[in-house]
Amino acid sequence: MSPKPRHIHKQKLSAIHRFTFVLWFSAALTAAAGDLKFESGPQRVHLLELFTSEGCSSCPPAEAWLSKMKAEPRLWKDFVPIAFHVDYWDRLGWRDPFASKEWTARQYQYSVNWKIETVYTPGFVLDGRELLERTVPSLSSERPGVLRLSLADGKIAAESNSGNSAKRDVALHLATLGFDLTTKITAGENNGRNLHQDFVVLSLASEKMSNGKAEFSFTLDARAGAIAAWITEPNQLEPIQAVGGWLR
Repeated sequence: MSPKPRHIHKQKLSAIHRFTFVLWFSAALTAAAGDLKFESGPQRVHLLELFTSEGCSSCPPAEAWLSKMKAEPRLWKDFVPIAFHVDYWDRLGWRDPFASKEWTARQYQYSVNWKIETVYTPGFVLDGRELLERTVPSLSSERPGVLRLSLADGKIAAESNSGNSAKRDVALHLATLGFDLTTKITAGENNGRNLHQDFVVLSLASEKMSNGKAEFSFTLDARAGAIAAWITEPNQLEPIQAVGGWLR
């Protein structure tokens, strides 16, 4: 049986598409950002995912909790938070402008992996595992190696040169994140509310890393305030290592 959203209609699981955005930086964004470098330590950096929707009345408190992560001293160093907006609540009357069928498919794939029959919002995932309590991730004792990114002239260069990930092909996933995004809701369960959201995934690209290296063109959404990246085994969801940081 395919997993289904709680108290809504069953949806067919679709594959998570691999796609790459190939555009030039805007002149203003290039001038503001310049050459950027991001680097994890050898210790594992947690990937904390929130699946949410502007059409879900239970989601604003979870989003507010995630927004507090901006003030956490360990942000980017020990954990990287991201928020995927799903589209299965759009049918309740409000179309979430940040929702994507791809993000929905990602959550369904987690449900398949966990062998559970429902998906729900708000839903938290820590390092590929269902997280039932809202808690700042603790320090990890794992040491998967260093993940480095450099961003310049519309291109991303990535390198994983420590640990086993440098000795085999892995997949690199790169997301741009939006902050201080405010939406006035005029329909659905949150009708009349002004929602404030952070760490919102605006775009996602995936590339193969051969022998621990990759280089490709990448679009920076003009709304993006930060970048998040993680590596996985090919065609898998569980992150091996993550890295992230502010663009401005």
